[in-house]
Amino acid sequence: MAPTPSTSFPGLRPDHFDREGYDQLVDVRDLRATLPGIRRLRTWAHEALAAAAGESAVDVGSGTGSEVLAFADAVGPTGAAIGVEPDPDLRLAAERRAAQAGSSARFVSGDAYGLPFASDSVDVALCERVFQHLTAPARATAEIARVLRPGGRVVLMDSDWGTAIVHPGDRHVVHEVVETLIASTTQPFSGRRLSGLLTQAGLVIDEVASHALVQDPSAGAGALVGRISAMAVARGAITEPQRERLLTDLAMGARTGDIHLSVTVFAVLAHKPA
Repeated sequence: MAPTPSTSFPGLRPDHFDREGYDQLVDVRDLRATLPGIRRLRTWAHEALAAAAGESAVDVGSGTGSEVLAFADAVGPTGAAIGVEPDPDLRLAAERRAAQAGSSARFVSGDAYGLPFASDSVDVALCERVFQHLTAPARATAEIARVLRPGGRVVLMDSDWGTAIVHPGDRHVVHEVVETLIASTTQPFSGRRLSGLLTQAGLVIDEVASHALVQDPSAGAGALVGRISAMAVARGAITEPQRERLLTDLAMGARTGDIHLSVTVFAVLAHKPA
């Protein structure tokens, strides 16, 4: 059963996710070497949510639509699988993907601050790696709680950049690079805050999972470390020679197999009390 559309939202809402986080979002999406870990967490999320035939399932920040297609398979022709995505290019890509797959998945414009559904109209919700880019995460969890039916389930997944590991490299330099990453992220500790945010929104925590996303050694330093280390130089945290040494150490580590770059993503399952 489809969630009821609504044109009335509590409070004001922006027309898009916080643009300050857009570069971060692109970086994380482009770290293809971490995808095996993301796939495992997504599998856990779908099993935990257990979307059933006839239910309504929503992915908030649905990107190119992969998880909405999975929801469509689970809820079947009598249910509704809807992706909410503010980026029109990503929505178009998702619609093409659904059409090619012959899927009933649908995609609508919206964001985490203003979901285009009536209160108590959604059975299942998923929101993956969005909260780290939001300036008002409590508003977003309150909005998800609003649209969930009593008994409805939600999984929030997000990175916690306080868990980032970069090896090898001088410990001081690595520390300053990680601190630069933390300082440049809207909600760098989002992963550890998910349970608290959901609880404050009146939801009940059922389970917490986590997975360390480990970058493939062949990627070397990768685009993210390259960009953030340049930012660390620009803010005076490290020198250019220190940055060059770090990138050299990581390149050598990639060649010898002595390299580790990772961040932990947390996933929290909760439900709305009946």
